[in-house]
Amino acid sequence: MSEPVTESMAEVRRHLADVIDRARRDETPTIITRRGKSEAVLVDIDEYRRLKQVAEQYEEEWLNRLADEAESEGLNGSVSVEEMAALLRSAP
Repeated sequence: MSEPVTESMAEVRRHLADVIDRARRDETPTIITRRGKSEAVLVDIDEYRRLKQVAEQYEEEWLNRLADEAESEGLNGSVSVEEMAALLRSAP
């Protein structure tokens, strides 16, 4: 993956097809800014799916480690990994 390009939302609007092509063909993400603040990143769909899979795998491993630690400490009233994941996802 190439270093990201930073462009304002107005610039991206003017040439969205080129930004998408750059993400897909050149594997170059675009950081989209609004009023000088980074707001979003446009990446190729395959890269998005890969990043999502990595994040989900990391989250599952982390939750499993927490569950293993809780189990080894013999904590009463603990919750399942699924319950913990739901609680974490609902947190602000």
